Amino acid sequence: MKGTVGTLPCPGAKRGHQQMVREQYTTTTPGTSLERPKNEYVYKIGIYGWRKRCLYLFVLLLLIILVVNFSLTIWILKVMWFSPTGMGHLRVTKEGLRLEGESEFLFPLYAKEIHSRVDSSLLLQSTHNVTVNARNSQGEVTGRLNVGPKMVEFHSQQFQINSKDGKPLFTVDENEVVIGTDKLRVTGPEGALFEHSVETPLVKAEAFKQLRLESPTRSLSMDAPRGINIKAQAGNIEALSQMDIKLQSSDGVLLLDAETVRLPKLPEGTRGSSGVSQGLYEICVCPDGKLYLSVAGVGSTCQEYSRVCQ
Repeated sequence: MKGTVGTLPCPGAKRGHQQMVREQYTTTTPGTSLERPKNEYVYKIGIYGWRKRCLYLFVLLLLIILVVNFSLTIWILKVMWFSPTGMGHLRVTKEGLRLEGESEFLFPLYAKEIHSRVDSSLLLQSTHNVTVNARNSQGEVTGRLNVGPKMVEFHSQQFQINSKDGKPLFTVDENEVVIGTDKLRVTGPEGALFEHSVETPLVKAEAFKQLRLESPTRSLSMDAPRGINIKAQAGNIEALSQMDIKLQSSDGVLLLDAETVRLPKLPEGTRGSSGVSQGLYEICVCPDGKLYLSVAGVGSTCQEYSRVCQ
């Protein structure tokens, strides 16, 4: 028994006809021949015509795009020097990123640590300025170093420079400036200018050079709890003043220890009547402490009411 598939027309509610498929089974015996029913409607399965050409064109366009993208990818990998360890001069190591040669950053760089190779120095260069910021966990700037064309600025609560052993060499904060070195040397021809007080155990000039302490418009005061020692090993000591020079000791004495003590411009008081002068003078003191000279005699010639004391 053989079966054939045929179609039968069926009327519909709208125009046209709907086809229903049913199976027709025909029994044949040897010696008999029956004609198979012919299909009244034949449907072609597939895409034909302009749809087929558009599909082939679309597939061809996809292949071209795929080839171009692959070629561009290969070109970018070659130009940028991509490798399993990094890209170009940039290498990815266990310690971080390693960059060889010179690099230019167009935007801010965020890093925990930046250091150069062992055999080379680290150079930071910019056409305008170089700014280094330190931020806290909230993102606020706690420290800033700005290197500009005319000025180097540092903004922080404290600025400190340490030696290689960790000893503070220079410390600056809002209250004071501390210099931790054993010696501070000023080599400028005009010396050093201080607007306020200076605390130091020793002020010393270089060998064979003069030491000068000067206050052009104000007073100069030297205070020490245990004493002030002024010493010139190979020269003179001069104290010049437009007005008065005061040497005062509250509890001790004023000692002038020298082979010769000269007071060349002391005023001369009235001559005494006792004795004849032989070029010798007596130093007298007024009640207010003023000194004057009086011609020496057999006895004291100092007169309490001398014209110098008036």
